[in-house]
Amino acid sequence: MGETPHRSADAGTGGTRVTQSHEWPAGASARVAEAPVSTRFPGGTGLGGGGGALPRSRRFGAERAFRGLTLAAGTAVLVIIAAIAIFLVAKAVPALRANTENFWSYEGWSPNETQPKFGIGALAFGTVLSSALALLIAVPVALGIALYLSHYAPRRLGTALGFLVDLLAAVPSVVFGLWGRDVFSSPVRDFSVWLNQHFGWIPLFGGDGPFGASVMLGALVLAIMVLPIITSLSREVFLQTPTANEEAALALGATRWEMLRTAVLPYGRPGIIAAMMLGLGRALGETIALALTLGITFGISFNLIQNGGNTIAANIANAFGEANETGRGALIASGLVLFAITLIVNITARAIIYRRREFTESAA
Repeated sequence: MGETPHRSADAGTGGTRVTQSHEWPAGASARVAEAPVSTRFPGGTGLGGGGGALPRSRRFGAERAFRGLTLAAGTAVLVIIAAIAIFLVAKAVPALRANTENFWSYEGWSPNETQPKFGIGALAFGTVLSSALALLIAVPVALGIALYLSHYAPRRLGTALGFLVDLLAAVPSVVFGLWGRDVFSSPVRDFSVWLNQHFGWIPLFGGDGPFGASVMLGALVLAIMVLPIITSLSREVFLQTPTANEEAALALGATRWEMLRTAVLPYGRPGIIAAMMLGLGRALGETIALALTLGITFGISFNLIQNGGNTIAANIANAFGEANETGRGALIASGLVLFAITLIVNITARAIIYRRREFTESAA
């Protein structure tokens, strides 16, 4: 009769188990007993049960190198932004000290005189007015195009038209400016005369002329320039709408427009806001197109059709070549204001998107 293996009580279960020495092949006990603990048990604990500690990762592995690279890239962005702000402040302070008028409320711009006088009020007003009007014109058209390309047009036609719309973003701004000044200004002037004749009692369309090189012309050119950006981003967002949401709306008896209104537009609202803010940032910083289409006057006026209007970027482009040291400092000071406006717009957009995402996640 064979020899039964020695059994020992298991304290944890109250049962019996074969000891570890009988689980090894014959002659292996002595070799294992003589081997170091780290060799017998790879975990380094010297115990037979359970896995040991995981092997330590290499000190300079690919994971750590990639983490350091991404950290350096993110830090570099903050350093560059801070360096730009420091440069603008350092160059603007001497001109601001030499200014003899209130920088925030004065509507003129004469920094090259013996007694420098310049203000940012009219320029900031023209920048915000032209950009807001351009966004007001471009957003409905861009959303309509994006909805058609994503949910109405056949796939091949939608892809081809989307590619053509994206091509508008590759056209240089100087081309838009020349086209607006030499081609588009005539129909805008005729339309402005018609608005003045029929709606001249409204301050937006009043005045005695001349008409043409106005805020309306600049805003229309800006609207065409930001149209492909808003359209492309909105289209991509609409295409990411879950199919189950669309099919559920249609199954409940909704028409296609009701499906878009209840399923697609709410889902894509954060993306629409981001596209709008990106287009607004492009409009705020546009230079050459507005320098060629606006009447370049200094003054705060809500009139949209009479010759006039000016922006911070357009004024920098027009006045930098003839500016002296104080004049260049004044232009840099206006650039600092534009820098601050752009930061405020982007921070506001980021806050809106973050709050919308929090609301969506909590509702889910």
